[in-house]
Amino acid sequence: MHVVIAHSDPGAGLAWQQALAARLPEAAFAQAAGTPDGAGAPAPDRWAQYAVAWNPPPDLFERQPGLHALFSTGAGVDHLLRHPGLPPGLPVFRLEDAGMAALMADYCLHTLLDIAGRHDHYRHQQSEGRWLEQAPLAREALPVGVLGMGVLGTHVARELARAGFPVRGFARTPHALDGIPVLHGPAGWHAFLAATRVLILLAPLTPATENLIDADALGRLMPEAWLINVARGALVVDADLLAALDGGRLAGATLDVFREEPLPPRHPFWRHPRIRITPHASAPTQVGRSAVQIAEGLRRLARGESPSGRVDRARGY
Repeated sequence: MHVVIAHSDPGAGLAWQQALAARLPEAAFAQAAGTPDGAGAPAPDRWAQYAVAWNPPPDLFERQPGLHALFSTGAGVDHLLRHPGLPPGLPVFRLEDAGMAALMADYCLHTLLDIAGRHDHYRHQQSEGRWLEQAPLAREALPVGVLGMGVLGTHVARELARAGFPVRGFARTPHALDGIPVLHGPAGWHAFLAATRVLILLAPLTPATENLIDADALGRLMPEAWLINVARGALVVDADLLAALDGGRLAGATLDVFREEPLPPRHPFWRHPRIRITPHASAPTQVGRSAVQIAEGLRRLARGESPSGRVDRARGY
């Protein structure tokens, strides 16, 4: 079994190679372009059967035309599906959890507790030297809407409901989840937004979801709503979000993902008083646990079986 590691960060690529090699001693590994320190040798042309990738180089598929499958080192695959050289029939597999769901739920719960405790007000008061107690918000007063009911969205919805927040989900198609109503389709979209005060984005980036959170969507949320984006920056129209915040339609936004990353230093999000920014850190990939999942997928393929997590190209996830 020949596996090429094609990661945009050479250090991360080497970490993936070491983690996978420890779990697949029968396989041979090489880097798509080698590593600067020479610790990872470059793969010969026409050598690899499988690729493990994140933002792979433009010539990966030209140099490795014999690939049987491609594994993403993250839950998102939009960057891979946009790759101009990606062969149309090549199976693509994504990470389904590998420890990220728990981290994502913690991040969202922390943000909700911060909102409920009025800590945003306290930070502002501290900057002005004001001592003023704020009445906390009851959890029942913060109905949550989770957009995207995949593995991560389902886990986040369940954990927030367990913590006492009213939770609804929204999915592209009908989706059953015990104790949590899940709306779907065009008919359910407006009802979902109208019942949401804290909107959490966990949908994949596809042609159907790009720019979905625009002025119309933000305007349909409950008063003093809050946006939490831990999915992809391009789900949100930046200018419409700023206008909703400046106009008082939204109380605030917590953003972990952006259209351009790193977020440019002069971007208005940095200086907006109602925006909280983290650097795509809500649920970093756990290389060790993820390597277990990818190694099992590679073994299944080698045995002629089909691993879970295969991407539907038509849907984009």
